[in-house]
Amino acid sequence: MKIKQVILPLQDDCIKDLRAGDLVSLSGYLYTGRDAAHKRLLDAIKKNESLPFNLRNETIYYVGPAPSKPGKIIGSAGPTTSYRMDPFTVPLLDRGLKAMIGKGTRSQLVIEAIKRNGCIYFGAVGGAAALISKSIVEKELVAYEDLGPEAIYRLKVQDFPVIVVIDSRGQSLYNQKD
Repeated sequence: MKIKQVILPLQDDCIKDLRAGDLVSLSGYLYTGRDAAHKRLLDAIKKNESLPFNLRNETIYYVGPAPSKPGKIIGSAGPTTSYRMDPFTVPLLDRGLKAMIGKGTRSQLVIEAIKRNGCIYFGAVGGAAALISKSIVEKELVAYEDLGPEAIYRLKVQDFPVIVVIDSRGQSLYNQKD
């Protein structure tokens, strides 16, 4: 199977061309965030406050990277289980977030929001954290420094390997028949 090269931030025409099961190599900028950061983002939305970055067309990688070793940009950076972000995800998608990267299944509410907003959910390989970290070429703290590894970072990635788990039509790799 051919690997599709995709540049971040994502554009609608690119998202529409991706199908569940496609292998993708991402290059460009994305943001990190896990449970605690997502809760703060949702709290800011509820209070009508500004978010620390513009969600429009952006990608969030569910990761809490390990500390970097001397001379390295980042430590191991494997995906977090995505359903933990489901209670916070729909308002982010409704405000322009276009893609998420994690591992595992998503709730039906999130799948409906993916379809409604023309978004996509990528899976990263759990257990390949050291390999994934080699695709990260820059790291910049954006918000919530007090959360440590769960703070929001802006990462520049090059040839970051993912697979389309849920496409913009709601088709899921987990529900495909052979």
